[in-house]
Amino acid sequence: MSKLGTLGARLHHGEIGYDFVKNRKIWYGISILITITAIVGLAVRGLHMGIEFQGGAVFTTPKNMSVSVSTAEGYAEDASGHDAIVQKLGDGSMRIQVAGIDTKTSDTIKERLADDLKVDAEKINAELVGPSWGEQIANKAWQGLGIFLILVVIYLAIAFEWRMALAAFVALIHDITITVGIYALVGFEVTPGTVIGLLTILGYSLYDTVVVFDSLKEQTRDITKQTRWTYSEIANRSINSTLVRSVNTTVVALLPVAGLLFIGGGVLGAGMLNDISLSLFVGLAAGAYSSIFIATPLVADLKEREPAMKSLKKRVLAKRAHGGDPDEGQDAPLTGDEHDEPADVAAAVVGPRNQPASRARGRGRPSGKRR
Repeated sequence: MSKLGTLGARLHHGEIGYDFVKNRKIWYGISILITITAIVGLAVRGLHMGIEFQGGAVFTTPKNMSVSVSTAEGYAEDASGHDAIVQKLGDGSMRIQVAGIDTKTSDTIKERLADDLKVDAEKINAELVGPSWGEQIANKAWQGLGIFLILVVIYLAIAFEWRMALAAFVALIHDITITVGIYALVGFEVTPGTVIGLLTILGYSLYDTVVVFDSLKEQTRDITKQTRWTYSEIANRSINSTLVRSVNTTVVALLPVAGLLFIGGGVLGAGMLNDISLSLFVGLAAGAYSSIFIATPLVADLKEREPAMKSLKKRVLAKRAHGGDPDEGQDAPLTGDEHDEPADVAAAVVGPRNQPASRARGRGRPSGKRR
């Protein structure tokens, strides 16, 4: 842990770092490839919508059923004439879902299931969801997602600037597309729990992105008044300074979600846990990736197109071409055109640095102490 803390401190102070912004085309390519795969999966396989969205019935059998899932699925399909989904729960009971049936049909299916499973019909619990109610739930889910995205863009545009709002919006769409595409490829059922998980991971993704943006906003204040660093270099510094925190929070969040997905959903067979935990697991991982590799490099791309940033880049490169050392005199008083340089920007270098000792420190005093 001490080594990790030391690494985080060195990243934060710019002593070491990785150039995320310089290699942004690689990350863009990876994201585009994953997104295309998700879209193809969504187009080919489609989403497996739960009965909450399309209407139908859910039958829950008594505990400790000895019948296999495949056998119960065959019984349900024969009784209803529709495709059925059967999940075995942790207590041995079964959850049988049949879409597109009404009340009268559900009573008949319930009786036939009781005969086939050799249980009392009164012990089978039946819940009906009307198609109109399911359609209403689906519409409300889409409306909630749309309102969420609009409010996020407005807030980020006010708190930061429109370029950061646009980059955050692209990152969110990236996370949503990947999560939905994974659902289509895996074939998990989409339920209200899925929507809850999706909205949760969007908030988490934004949290990570806003942390980096806040650091970037602080370090680029009055950036055009200095000639040491370009906007992209400072953006890269912001990513590195928050990298360890992003990784730590993501790992800590993924561990309990992985427990829900692989133990609660896989081993115990808890159906609702699968719906929530898969969206959380995929979304958390995608959100952490997009915050580091997509959102901030995209902001740097957009900002570097501004005339002021182009002019700054030319001045920085010209100064370096004439022998200007970005690390020279960091502890000494600033002179010339550097007198307005912000302290945060002066510390924005990524890579090893050697801090020169102050030449005037302790001069004329035998003890070497400041008065």
